[in-house]
Amino acid sequence: MENHKERILVVDDEASIRRILETRLSMIGYDVVTAADGEEALETFREMDPDLVVLDVMMPKLDGYGVCQELRKESDIPIIMLTALGDVADRITGLELGADDYVVKPFSPKELEARIRSVLRRIDKDGGSGIPSSGVIHIASIRIDTNKRQVYKGDERIRLTGMEFSLLELLVSRSGEPFSRSEILQEVWGYTPERHVDTRVVDVHISRLRAKLEEDPSNPELILTARGTGYLFQRIIDPPEVG
Repeated sequence: MENHKERILVVDDEASIRRILETRLSMIGYDVVTAADGEEALETFREMDPDLVVLDVMMPKLDGYGVCQELRKESDIPIIMLTALGDVADRITGLELGADDYVVKPFSPKELEARIRSVLRRIDKDGGSGIPSSGVIHIASIRIDTNKRQVYKGDERIRLTGMEFSLLELLVSRSGEPFSRSEILQEVWGYTPERHVDTRVVDVHISRLRAKLEEDPSNPELILTARGTGYLFQRIIDPPEVG
């Protein structure tokens, strides 16, 4: 059986960047499609159904933030943003709108390739050791199905991106135990411990998860802050077996 080639949509208004990324990503086995502006990006996304989007921020017609917002209304597809902006606040904006990760221009193509591999690998990764054999976790009104990678709040399905689910899955795999931000970055995003990165990537994703899952995100009861360490999921106590 022929292996499915993962399709990547590269969106950038600079033709040279589109050419370089199309060539390099094709050489390592991806099917690559490109778009030169935000409007074309949305049209191409709907036509080509890619597995991941590499999305530049500064573009004509519709910028990367606008594209990200539109994509998140209809899809959980992984999004890696390319930004030339020096202000950290601008990069955080992309994450708050639903991007999974970002790479700052000028960037090394090898670095972007590593980010792509990490994101795609992580969203397909199996659950942690603390997940029950059924793959289903119940806590308060939340039901987490790690086999289907779906989360329900009561009867309502809560849409999570792949990376949001992977973060939640990591936290519940060792419920009651804190994870440091660096450990989360390593486990979920694949950043090596030696690499200095902005740990606010974790903070923004935690904030997004709380907004979707908590009754009162400003006073969380599920995803807790471990002072001076990072974050933890409240301890899950398995219900007694029913005979």
